[in-house]
Amino acid sequence: MHEDLKAGVRDSLAILLGILPFALVFGIAADGAGLTMGQTVAMSAAVFAGTAQLAAVELLGDAAPLAVVIGTAVVINLRMLMYSASIAPHLATYHKRTRAYLAYFLTDHVYAVSIGEYVNEDRDRDKRLYYLGLGLSIWLIWIVGTVAGAVFSAGVPPAWQLDFVIPLVFLAILVPAMKTRPQVAAALVSAGVAIGVFTAGIPAGLDLMVGAVVGIVAGVATEEVLSR
Repeated sequence: MHEDLKAGVRDSLAILLGILPFALVFGIAADGAGLTMGQTVAMSAAVFAGTAQLAAVELLGDAAPLAVVIGTAVVINLRMLMYSASIAPHLATYHKRTRAYLAYFLTDHVYAVSIGEYVNEDRDRDKRLYYLGLGLSIWLIWIVGTVAGAVFSAGVPPAWQLDFVIPLVFLAILVPAMKTRPQVAAALVSAGVAIGVFTAGIPAGLDLMVGAVVGIVAGVATEEVLSR
């Protein structure tokens, strides 16, 4: 194995400890929403975006229209546009086909660790291989955890209510990320709007998408005001 590929795999190990339980929860949630094992694994393999996948299965479980499910997942993943723009200069020397398949492995963790490594000019890394070492390791654990979660959920008695797991996971993701005023504003406004839309009886699933969009706008507006 190439040294830079091994370096990516090695640097992913600490991340994998946090990815595995997240993948288990997704497998449980997907089974609870009525997805088959094949559908669950196909979703993890094709989408490979934990937060968006959890939101999607929650909406599917509520029988939301497919357009709402897809729209919500797209809104949640809008941050990938910023990640792509940021990391693109480091991968600009590779062929378009190479950059296309590297884009598939772009996640929060792969972006953060890769950027941290690329700015260290003392290391002459093959950036593609390092990135792949990270991405492939996380992808593999995501698939294994998804399958394990779905298998576990299928063996859980119906009396065991696991619906509380998804909100807890979202809270575990959200709370550590709320470090600045714009982030707090975005979270609070998003939650308030989503609850308001839900209680107003708007068609199923739109509460999440509307809340996410308004929350993004609120966060950007707050940052703009504070920067003046």
